[in-house]
Amino acid sequence: MADQQLSVPPRASSGIRHINHDHRRGYVKIGNHLAQHRELSMTAIGLATHIQSLPTGSKVTIKALAERFPEGEVRIAAALRELETHGYLARLKERLPSGHVVTCTVSYNNPPARSTETHRERREPASTPRPDPDSDPDPEPAPAPAPEEVPEAEVPEAEIQARELLARLRLRDPRLVLSERDTVRLAPAAARWLERGLVPAAVTAALTRALPSATIHSPAALLAHRLREQLPPRIPDAWAAHPAVPDRVVHPLRSCEDCDRAFRSPVPGRCTSCAAAAPAA
Repeated sequence: MADQQLSVPPRASSGIRHINHDHRRGYVKIGNHLAQHRELSMTAIGLATHIQSLPTGSKVTIKALAERFPEGEVRIAAALRELETHGYLARLKERLPSGHVVTCTVSYNNPPARSTETHRERREPASTPRPDPDSDPDPEPAPAPAPEEVPEAEVPEAEIQARELLARLRLRDPRLVLSERDTVRLAPAAARWLERGLVPAAVTAALTRALPSATIHSPAALLAHRLREQLPPRIPDAWAAHPAVPDRVVHPLRSCEDCDRAFRSPVPGRCTSCAAAAPAA
């Protein structure tokens, strides 16, 4: 009697086995370049799949995705950066007609194909169509008008004088060295002093009076503070028309014509002693 032959079941595979059914609706196509990406994390791959399945206009902000998935905002933000790095996502700033700036997110389902097209466009320039020999050549475009020269804004005379004043402060104190940029920046503040009737010597004296004995680390900041805080008041026009009369008049010193002694007098002549002794003589 012949031995009975038993059928041996096929050896089970240790790998994955697929049981696939066609999707009739509600599906999205994902390329193996994404599903099997060697550099993207599982979070990034899953997030890209979710974003590609959303309809246009859906919110994909970090806050909205964190409310949808158990991953926190930190992991979602890191996954979004991964997708941006590898070309699956782009976040662009756009200005609305109202003036508000919003962030527009663009999802790319096939970055390898996009990069190939871009490379081909760079290597193959667009072909120039040959003109029809029977047609008249297009007239050459008129030369563009030359741009009008815009004159530079004129600097007021007081500001020019203020720049020179500030630049010369280092001659009064070597610690007050200003750069050209600081000189131009502080000139309008110093010009206000000159416009209020002060002579340059008075402005220089006010800026350099009672300077600190220590090292001046920022002369520009020190001078900006003094120009702002010590700005003298504006003198009304009525005051300028009627200047204040001094309490007493101080006459200049004169040399006596007889004894050569110094005395004060509005005009040259003799001192009081010599003037009194002259009639007696």
